[in-house]
Amino acid sequence: MLEYENQMFLEVLQEDGLVITAKGLGLETVFANILKVYSDPGNLVIVLGTTTEDEEYFIDELKRMEVKPLPKVITAHNTSNDREITYLEGGVLFISGRIIVVDLLKNRVPLNLVTGILVYRAHKIMNSYQEAFALRLYRQNNKTGFIKAFTNSALAFTTGYSKVERIMKTLFVKKLYLWPRFHSVVNSSLSNHKPEVIELHAKLTTKMLKIQTALLDIINFIVKEIKRLNKYLEINELTVENVISKKFHKQLQSELDPIWHQLSASTKQLVADLKLLGHFLTRLTQENAVAFYVMINRLRSTEYAMKDGSGWLILDAVDDLFTHAKSRIYNSKNELAPESCPKWLALSEVLGEIRLQINKQKDQPESARKVLILVYDAAMAAQLKNYLTMGAGEYLLYETMKSLKKNEITKPNRDKPLENKDKNDKIESADQDEVIDNDSYVLTFSQKPPGDSDEAKSSEENTEISRNYFEECSIFEDGNISNLLSNSEPIVLIHSVKKGGDPMALHRTLYDTMPGYVIMYGADISSIRQLEVYQNNNPSISLKIFFLMYGGSVEEQGYLTALRREKDAFDKLINTKTKMVVPTDQDGKSNISPQKMMIEPDSRKGGLDPSTSDITPKIIVDIREFRSELPALLHKRGIDIEPLTLVVGDYILTPEICVERKSVSDLIMSLNSGRLYNQAVSMTRHYTKPMLLIEFDQNKSFCLQGNYYVSKDMRSSDVTAKLQLLTLHFPKLKLVWSPSPQATAQLFDELKQGKSQPDGQVATQIGLDEDIEDVKFMGEKYNVQIQDFVAKLPGVHSKNLRAILNSGESLDNLVQLTMEELTAIVGNKSNAQILYRALHDKHKPENTTSTASISKASVKMRTKGLFSSTKK
Repeated sequence: MLEYENQMFLEVLQEDGLVITAKGLGLETVFANILKVYSDPGNLVIVLGTTTEDEEYFIDELKRMEVKPLPKVITAHNTSNDREITYLEGGVLFISGRIIVVDLLKNRVPLNLVTGILVYRAHKIMNSYQEAFALRLYRQNNKTGFIKAFTNSALAFTTGYSKVERIMKTLFVKKLYLWPRFHSVVNSSLSNHKPEVIELHAKLTTKMLKIQTALLDIINFIVKEIKRLNKYLEINELTVENVISKKFHKQLQSELDPIWHQLSASTKQLVADLKLLGHFLTRLTQENAVAFYVMINRLRSTEYAMKDGSGWLILDAVDDLFTHAKSRIYNSKNELAPESCPKWLALSEVLGEIRLQINKQKDQPESARKVLILVYDAAMAAQLKNYLTMGAGEYLLYETMKSLKKNEITKPNRDKPLENKDKNDKIESADQDEVIDNDSYVLTFSQKPPGDSDEAKSSEENTEISRNYFEECSIFEDGNISNLLSNSEPIVLIHSVKKGGDPMALHRTLYDTMPGYVIMYGADISSIRQLEVYQNNNPSISLKIFFLMYGGSVEEQGYLTALRREKDAFDKLINTKTKMVVPTDQDGKSNISPQKMMIEPDSRKGGLDPSTSDITPKIIVDIREFRSELPALLHKRGIDIEPLTLVVGDYILTPEICVERKSVSDLIMSLNSGRLYNQAVSMTRHYTKPMLLIEFDQNKSFCLQGNYYVSKDMRSSDVTAKLQLLTLHFPKLKLVWSPSPQATAQLFDELKQGKSQPDGQVATQIGLDEDIEDVKFMGEKYNVQIQDFVAKLPGVHSKNLRAILNSGESLDNLVQLTMEELTAIVGNKSNAQILYRALHDKHKPENTTSTASISKASVKMRTKGLFSSTKK
């Protein structure tokens, strides 16, 4: 490890705390060495917050270090008995928050034997409810074990009030360790072996500059329009500079979500347009001319014009945008002449220079023959692969034939007929899937003279250069890299920064291939720092980095903005660290349990802690509910949680109170499918006080409006009408509306005051005697309208409804049944008599006109097969 990595490792190993590093500084190396220290059967260390890719990477690293025993991954495929045995065997365990919480509540984990807990991606702990719940349960029963947390996302701590203090309190740590890039120890460590960096600024073409200006003008107009329409909304961060930075739109949307329903339709559309135009700015420097034109041309559709509520589509800048985007692929004579990307020429020249250097020094190490080209994503990797193997002219022609409509390809600009038609057809059929799916490509090229670089001025010459470099190239997928490392020719690997979403992809690639040359085709902070660390870990390699960037473009500005925002985030964290007050008992190691410290007093009891009563309140929770935050909040209020598999209900508060919890999206789906009706039937049958809890997202509006509806033809009034029908059918069912999980936890606490405790064994047996499959598909098996009609007949209730629907063929057949036959179906003579009399007794005189008309109408309505479902 490097000097700063050693210091980081020793600090957190000695004393628990939260470690926040800048991106790309090798946090994964420190974490892997922490795992190495505790990989011993004498320890039991639980790791929370890792993804599948993280776990694979760390296990591979420990294998490379020859560590035994290796960490184990516990998933839902492991049975409860297997997990109990695994806990007793010790070592390091990767486990999800949901599994560990259930095992802790069921006393499957020997907490007295747990050495400590490691938390990865600690900035997500506020939204990772189960991980936070697990930490509270652990610290409540284990006062000596450690908690060490790690993250490399400083920006995540800048949003919200006192974010870092709240996260540290949730993690039960008192120390904060900050490691920005400008840290003196980091600076000195990375200065020992600096890679040679050559920065190359490609110039945007005149047409690209005009497109960029037009897009910035439109974005500026939209930003001003949003602020004009929302004068009392505090959105100071909404600037043109921030709009072009990464992930700004997610931050903006999260800030607007709580008041989204209060915004006008125009404002909502403008926010969506802002995200779209920011995407266009990014793709301007990443896509070829044809792909960009096709993307921009979608704005000219009638459908999109109808959405526009602010009128920005009629701006002069929009006309300029369309005009210049088209001029990049058509010349003044309306002939096809796609414009080549300026970066392609720069890339060709760099590769030529690298080959010259390789040819001059024959005795160079193997790493000097490996060239790594880093790009943003898989699409750009495919683009460069096609350019380097096909040449600019042929590739642009291929893109034109693939992307443009036939009527748009009228006069291709070529001096001779297309001779490569068969070749292009082959490429389209054979390589199209490869182009879309692969994140990296390996190419080997022959050592031919690159030609005079001074002559490479036009796109035609650029095409010729690339063909000279790669005339005899071969393409291999990333899986075959290891077979090529011994190849005598130079190897070029095109690799996306996060291949397949794996954050460790670049780290793996660097240490698997050990390249001597890196071409940064896309600017990325984390990648640059990983290259610095790679150079210092391998001082024998003379790393040479070529940094390709469009000078004076949004690409450059976005990179500089990202640097500034990270620096500002660390400045705020440093300032917070100097001023924040940390309670001495925040680590939870004192005699007062963290659970008691966090319980809110009940004003009706004069502020007494409810947990001081003789009987601790208990709630039975369905094990599937541990995906939500509510069980953790209930436990935080001093309520014991018993996780069980329930057939009826989600939460059993008392022997009488059963609660079915629904989010708004779940509510809509359950109402549409009829599942909620079946759940209401089961709850009203077995509990005297059934409740339907409708819980809203605390970060969104407390109303039935917003983005809850997938179909445009569905409205909030539809949901309200169905809920009204539900309450009419089930008068005992109570509807409970909750604005947030916190409000729900408080409500449950109040409902339990002075009530008896539920029995877990009884709760799990309820509903087992029912035909669960029949209940589940009841809405599909029967005609819903007939269900409603029969359910309202006298003598029919939830227990005999399905028996009647199963045995009856139609309303005609039901009316013709004798009293004895009805008794056999219903199972109760009293109910059968009530139903029989309702079907056969006459309540109005026969000689009235109304009776006759009603009788005729009822006869006409009687048709066979009404009990069967309308669904085929």
